[in-house]
Amino acid sequence: MIKLKNQRTITHFALLLSLLNVLLFHYPFYAFVFTNLDYKSWNGIIIIVSLMILMLLLNAFVFYLIFFLSRVVGKFLLVLFFIINAIAVYFINTYGVIIDESMIGNILNTNYHESSSFFSIKLILYIILLGVIPGVYIIKVKIINVTLRRFLITSSLALLFILTLVFANGSNWLWIDKNSKKLGGLAMPWSYTVNISLFYIHKHKANEKEILLPNATIKDNKKSVVVLVIGESARSENFSLYGYNKNTNPLLSKTSNLFHFNATSCATYTTAGVKCILEHTDSNKLYEILPNYLYRNNVAVIWRTTNWGEPPVHIKNYQNRDALKPNCKGEGCNYDEILLTGLKEQILASTKNKILIVLHTSTSHGPTYSKKYPPQFESFKPVCNSVELGNCSQTELINAYDNTIVYTDYILSELIKNLKQLPDYNSAMIFVSDHGESLGENNLYMHGLPISIAPKEQYDIPFIVWVSDGSKQLKPNKTVSQNYVFHSVLNFLNIQSPIYNEEMNIFR
Repeated sequence: MIKLKNQRTITHFALLLSLLNVLLFHYPFYAFVFTNLDYKSWNGIIIIVSLMILMLLLNAFVFYLIFFLSRVVGKFLLVLFFIINAIAVYFINTYGVIIDESMIGNILNTNYHESSSFFSIKLILYIILLGVIPGVYIIKVKIINVTLRRFLITSSLALLFILTLVFANGSNWLWIDKNSKKLGGLAMPWSYTVNISLFYIHKHKANEKEILLPNATIKDNKKSVVVLVIGESARSENFSLYGYNKNTNPLLSKTSNLFHFNATSCATYTTAGVKCILEHTDSNKLYEILPNYLYRNNVAVIWRTTNWGEPPVHIKNYQNRDALKPNCKGEGCNYDEILLTGLKEQILASTKNKILIVLHTSTSHGPTYSKKYPPQFESFKPVCNSVELGNCSQTELINAYDNTIVYTDYILSELIKNLKQLPDYNSAMIFVSDHGESLGENNLYMHGLPISIAPKEQYDIPFIVWVSDGSKQLKPNKTVSQNYVFHSVLNFLNIQSPIYNEEMNIFR
């Protein structure tokens, strides 16, 4: 048994902390390595041993440098690292996530209501056992510094050894490069420290200046309204409209003038998915989004949301849950039905003939699927009530998720009923999800994996359209993308624009 001394030299302390870091937080890292190469082959053994030594020495070198510059700052950072590492490893082990740049974006755009739904006793135990207890030792230990000469010699030798090991593995860089996203997303604490930096660098570049689109022209005075419903974590696989063997769409399946297309999302997390739905093209640039563009061109735009993560919305009529609640009555006000409160009356009160309404829902967002719908919509039982999805059976988890789809079916059906009561308007409803969801397939849960390696469950999404009688017919497209929304809305509202793309329009 290793005796943890209360006094250590900076060299020994850096090595000890690096060893603890590897032992406590890198099981997922090495589990991935063992799963994805032939660990019985000579080459596989070399890669595994090299990665273990590199992980140990690189972390020790960085810790050594930090503590040499400032022992107080070093202790603060290492305590913080161990606590955040514990939280990160909990989510990796529990939900199968990877802490890459897209996941960092997902985390940083999560509000308190969503983050609080992940709370569990298991998470607290991870923080105490893997974060707080090592942190107490880090704070208590007395660190003996070394001379500048000793620091330079030790650092130089460590760097020389690391570089030698890197060059010796030149033939293995193809495998490491191929799996770099997953390896980088599982290495602590660099998965989140590096990717937080990359996220803000790319966000700053993207938000330097919103690229305005060329002016548009409204071509007629016919009253027209489009309601765009942005779904949350809805995957098409669990919609009976798409062939699912459980009846999750009992109302929409009986609705006339309803169509659905096969579709995929641009990303597997909300911010990027919503951005893609609202932009005219899939791009890393920040183009003027659909509601801003139409509002600037004299279209009435209403945004209602129980969610978050959208690009900057520059319109007058933006309503979140708090703004809608005073005028809402009944149990449904605690769920996404609140988005329909007074909607028909708001349309009729508009002074403009062209109206776009965006309803940004949160109905199918995990992990607490069973809390996303009123009790009467619990069509499938038993359900998973735990935030630790791996503790539930596959049947319980899928039942809870399927009930959110049944509730979505009801909300869309009620919306269509409201639109049918507007005979003076050409009306359309477009429902498209921001991304899909993993429900335990291959031990993956929820969403957020890089799109290049994500399973189809995280990007196969529903794209459902309803149109009023006598308004529009639809093209016989089989497959569409999220960007079709922008051009289809322009077509339905009869708005002419230089950036309009007829090939990405679903209407005849």
